[in-house]
Amino acid sequence: MSAHESIDDLVLTDTPVLTPDMPIRRAVATLVRQQVTAAAVIDNSGRLTGILSQKDCFRPALNASYYQEWKGTVGDFMSPDVTVLPADSDVLAAAEAFLEHPYRLFPVMDKEVFIGMLRRSDVLKRLVELG
Repeated sequence: MSAHESIDDLVLTDTPVLTPDMPIRRAVATLVRQQVTAAAVIDNSGRLTGILSQKDCFRPALNASYYQEWKGTVGDFMSPDVTVLPADSDVLAAAEAFLEHPYRLFPVMDKEVFIGMLRRSDVLKRLVELG
């Protein structure tokens, strides 16, 4: 094994995918049920338009607690500026990206096509295996 090996086998391809027009309550329930920290937001044309993290979900969840009503869509609460990793990244490049950014995961893209999500914990585990 080499630190320059591809991230291919670390990318999770069965993660939930949300749409901008999905009700936020349904999206929050999806994140909780599937025990993921974030999900990619893909529009009708298949383009990555954002990411919805657990942190993004706190405001609508708190508002629902206060007012007993969920309001809004994923598009209202998602983070539209997404840092992605190219599918041809290696483990070292991924580790450096996690060091540079505070994120727990990155969407992985093959040009304009969403491939899946890469978790920080999986990259750290691989580094330990390599070391």
